Amino acid sequence: MKKIIIDTNFLMIPYKFRVDIFSEFRRICNFNYNLFIYGQTIDELNGIVEKQSGDDKRAAKFALNLIKIKQISIIKSENKDLDSYVDALILGNSDENTVIATQDIGLKKRLLEKAISVIILRQKKYLELVERINA
Repeated sequence: MKKIIIDTNFLMIPYKFRVDIFSEFRRICNFNYNLFIYGQTIDELNGIVEKQSGDDKRAAKFALNLIKIKQISIIKSENKDLDSYVDALILGNSDENTVIATQDIGLKKRLLEKAISVIILRQKKYLELVERINA
């Protein structure tokens, strides 16, 4: 069973681009998986709701509802530093049984260098699973 960890920005895709990421996960993942987020992701989304307006605020609210509706499991962590800590958690706790759903270009590059699979949004329409082939 693989673990798909969804990054904060990825949870905002359904509202911003009208892409059903959950049906897309089923389409591209030919393996069994469970969905996860870090607890800090909820904190980041709440911060967007409190501090921003417009589409970002609405997308964050929508993402928070999706977490509940889809019953996405939450990985707890003690540290509350939000900025780079979620990326560090993802990098430090990923292995061959982990797939990361992110739009963060820097994080994607570092994950692929570690041979960790990544799910990305392509052409604002569909998801793609990117895997690095070890040479």
